Amino acid sequence: MYKYDEIDQQIVDERVAQFRDQTRRYLAGELTEDEFRPLRLQNGLYIQRQAPMLRIAVPYGMLSSRQLRKLGDIAKKYDKAYGHFSTRQNLQLNWPKVEDVPDILAELATVEMHAIQTSGNCIRNITTDQFVGIAPDEVVDPRAMAEIMRQWSTFHPEFALLPRKFKIAVSGTQDDRAVVQVHDIGMEFYLDSNKKIAVKVWVGGGLGRTPILGSVIREHLEWQHALTYCEAIVRVYNLHGRRDNMFKARIKILVKALGIDEFKRQVEAEWAHLKDAPNTITEAELARVSKHFDAMPYETLPAHDASFDAAIASNPAFAAWAKRSLHVHKIPGYRAVTLSLKPHGSAPGDASTEQMHVIADLAEQYSFGELRVSHEQNLILADVKLGDLFAVWQKARAHGLATPNIGLLTDIICCPGGDFCSLANAKSIPIAVAIQQQFDNLDYLHDIGDIELNISGCMNACGHHHVGHIGILGVDKDGSEWYQVSIGGSQGNNASIGSVIGPSFSAEEMPAVVQKLIDVYLKERTPEEQFIDTVRRLGVVPFKAHVYAKDEVAA
Repeated sequence: MYKYDEIDQQIVDERVAQFRDQTRRYLAGELTEDEFRPLRLQNGLYIQRQAPMLRIAVPYGMLSSRQLRKLGDIAKKYDKAYGHFSTRQNLQLNWPKVEDVPDILAELATVEMHAIQTSGNCIRNITTDQFVGIAPDEVVDPRAMAEIMRQWSTFHPEFALLPRKFKIAVSGTQDDRAVVQVHDIGMEFYLDSNKKIAVKVWVGGGLGRTPILGSVIREHLEWQHALTYCEAIVRVYNLHGRRDNMFKARIKILVKALGIDEFKRQVEAEWAHLKDAPNTITEAELARVSKHFDAMPYETLPAHDASFDAAIASNPAFAAWAKRSLHVHKIPGYRAVTLSLKPHGSAPGDASTEQMHVIADLAEQYSFGELRVSHEQNLILADVKLGDLFAVWQKARAHGLATPNIGLLTDIICCPGGDFCSLANAKSIPIAVAIQQQFDNLDYLHDIGDIELNISGCMNACGHHHVGHIGILGVDKDGSEWYQVSIGGSQGNNASIGSVIGPSFSAEEMPAVVQKLIDVYLKERTPEEQFIDTVRRLGVVPFKAHVYAKDEVAA
């Protein structure tokens, strides 16, 4: 992962000192609430329903064991001894005190972390594939480019007050796991016909109130121009994006209003002034940043391990976990391990201080001291030897981190919802827990197979419900909490936006509604189909008919 140099550290330290003084002046009454608001948002501090919330940046999802241990310590000292990992690969503290935030930021700075630009109308944390650098289908490792883009976008004076928040995702794999099509800018790195690195650029994607898949604005961009082309896109957006209506302020609305051809024409015209400007990335700059990423000291290992094979054969529980939680690695003899933050009955994405310490220890002992955050709200040990997997499983299982449900129905993506967020129309966590309890039979879950269920508490879609195979959206109906259901959404190369099946449901009805959707799938599927395949083949109608049948679930 990226290691700070003196300039990186100085920038973060100076920002801590600056915000400490801003907070002091606010608490002393020298700054009004309105004056303090943009300052705290620039440092990731929200005022939520119950208490402040601090969002801590995890750039492109990479963490060291030292950093995770520090996050656990901070959660215990300043919060309620847990943190919430979000779909943006960040960590959120839900209960810090405003007066403690400068001290939290100072502690973060000691381990090369911060909360800069995790909120506000600026370029947010850049995300990527949780298996970056180790995936067998990876064509280009985009981490150094992501870091260059992070440095470019941090404190960029021209883009500090955009019409709305701005999100970028990068990917360098054949199968897109970074969901590039639902970002303001999505960048797919690949090798062109001359075996040179190039970028396919998507623009205008986004979820929220108006879900839209992005459009390709450039099929082939030489990697050297990644910054200048992004700058051209953001300049056009900054110039023409709406500031009179926050619900129509995202770049997706501008792209839709202008049309992709006209938007591209304006971007290309702007880029003509920037193409060979100083922000053009040189080989020397790429090499400089790449040196800040340590190469992993992989051993030469056989592709198979006798102890691993024996454990699989003799221990059904370990075998079930391995089937769902292990992922192929480009280096023989290694696997990536997903540690589930979705034990049944708990808030998806939450990790206690104790669990963070345990995972930090596992990373230190078995995975070169590094781990990743997935946008599915789980944690990954990327580099574990086959011979160490049984020991990892034993320790993870003892601390509630080895639920074998990765990719299954109860591996739910879920925002904090109305329990915490002041924007939410309805609670999300109780719905997730109720569905987990409805499907608390692992054999049944394995029979259902791969399926993605996403829950959002409001139209901001922090739970990415639009791209869930089953999506659940909390809505307000006459002051009560109700839930709208969609099916057919998907992420990846074949991304799609789900279709709403009909009128909304009460919270009490939701487990039965999901059960009825699954019943239709199990009845109608062909042997090779997963849930999304059956939905795409049959459409919404048979699912809707069964869910809304008389004497079953009331509309």
